Amino acid sequence: MNGLRSELLKYRRTFTKKLVILLPLFFVLQAMPGIWLMPKDVVRGWEHVYTMVFNIWTVVFLPLGIALFAYLIDLQEKKAGNYRSLRAHAYSPGRLWINKVTVMALFTFIATLILFAATICSGLITITDGKWEIPWRMILSADFLAWLSCLALIPIQLWAATWRGMFASMGVGFVGLTAGMFVVKKSCWFLVPWSWGTRMMCPVLQLGPNGVMLDAGDPLLDPSVLPVGITLSLVGFFVVTGVTALWFQRRELK
Repeated sequence: MNGLRSELLKYRRTFTKKLVILLPLFFVLQAMPGIWLMPKDVVRGWEHVYTMVFNIWTVVFLPLGIALFAYLIDLQEKKAGNYRSLRAHAYSPGRLWINKVTVMALFTFIATLILFAATICSGLITITDGKWEIPWRMILSADFLAWLSCLALIPIQLWAATWRGMFASMGVGFVGLTAGMFVVKKSCWFLVPWSWGTRMMCPVLQLGPNGVMLDAGDPLLDPSVLPVGITLSLVGFFVVTGVTALWFQRRELK
């Protein structure tokens, strides 16, 4: 806990901490005009709000947002001495790495909570079908799955940022995003971590990754992918965190 508190103090009064709040708010605000610009004869309901928000958030914003987030985390450390303090204190580099990954997971969770609240507020402003009953379970399920599915991306992106900086982090995020979109409809979707969230959102939102509603019987509506995706996300997070922590430990001890 002391290590986590120390890590959290590093981002006090930094843009990194502000990004946690601004990114989900910006995303919801930019999505609202898309709902307002629908033809006037289209009745806008809650399904238009949460499908638009969580489809784009999972497919595009989380992969690229985490890539940017990882770069800022690494940049903050480099400004503070580029890990030179590790040589002056008896503190395991591997533990430091795990603390960084944990803090990123915590910040990402806070961002999803803000997204949840912003989605509710935007729905109350934009819907026109007169059904004001909020679909709490649907929005909460989509929000939680979005966060859970991105956990394994955190150590991957932090490794890329620490290894080669911003271009590596953003490059890995973009390539992963593209690969995830390519395999999401294939049986090998589980091999690409960037496709896990997109694939799980299909049966939850009844929506394809291209934003088109799925017809009954579409293979993408198969709910059996949910336990598979959740297991992959949790196991992948711990495995990749352990592997990258080992890499960081060896790198810093050289």
